[in-house]
Amino acid sequence: MPPFETVYEEHFDLVFRNVRRLGVPDALVDDAVQEVFLVVYRRLGQFEGRSSLKTWICSIVTRVASDHRRALRRKSPHACGKAEAVDVDSVPDERTEGPHEFTVRLEGARLLHKLLDELEFDKRTVLVLAELEQMTAPEIADALGENVNTIYARLRAARRDFEQVVARERARDTWRLR
Repeated sequence: MPPFETVYEEHFDLVFRNVRRLGVPDALVDDAVQEVFLVVYRRLGQFEGRSSLKTWICSIVTRVASDHRRALRRKSPHACGKAEAVDVDSVPDERTEGPHEFTVRLEGARLLHKLLDELEFDKRTVLVLAELEQMTAPEIADALGENVNTIYARLRAARRDFEQVVARERARDTWRLR
């Protein structure tokens, strides 16, 4: 088992991007990431290796994201997803070539989060892990503690719902550009 520092370094990006993709508002992303790594730190010695470390960490990320979303809804159902802070997508990326590329990436990330926000959490989780993290259905099933067939069905439904959301967004854009 690698030391915690190595796990942190290797998986920080995975945790950070998926906490946000799973609907934790920007103002709470840092707290959620810290909570994920606190759980990893406490339980790293108990990790049995029955799945990959990435799968195990993704299961923790989904639980923490779900808990944060539920807590936010409990506090104020009108504030769900509305907490404002620094927009994590607006942090400059040193790999970008210039302001145009940065703006394109920023708008793409904002649009993706907007579209993902319209999906149910279970479908959103499976879609993010399958399409964006390139995890297989058995890995997702292991991470979420679900049956593989349930994951396949949820993924089909998530893709269908996502396509509908994209179609609605395109229709809105078409209407706006008239």
